[in-house]
Amino acid sequence: MGVLPLQFVEGEDAAVVGLDGTEFFDIPVDHLLTPKAEVQVVARSPGSGKTIRFTARSRIDTALEADYYRNGGILQTVLRRLAGS
Repeated sequence: MGVLPLQFVEGEDAAVVGLDGTEFFDIPVDHLLTPKAEVQVVARSPGSGKTIRFTARSRIDTALEADYYRNGGILQTVLRRLAGS
């Protein structure tokens, strides 16, 4: 897909949820992602195997941005539209 910009929910940050910057992230998102949706994030520490789960808000703020994301970016969106014309 593409880069999914996320924001911690109100009152949380990396320290509050227990992140140290070494984690790998799983962010299951389906094709129905809507603007400003809350998503569940699973962070796994490579050293300890510790798993941290938290909620974050998608910073895809408009339907057009969601379309870009689903298509893999602006260029792919434009190419799909041109191919469909």
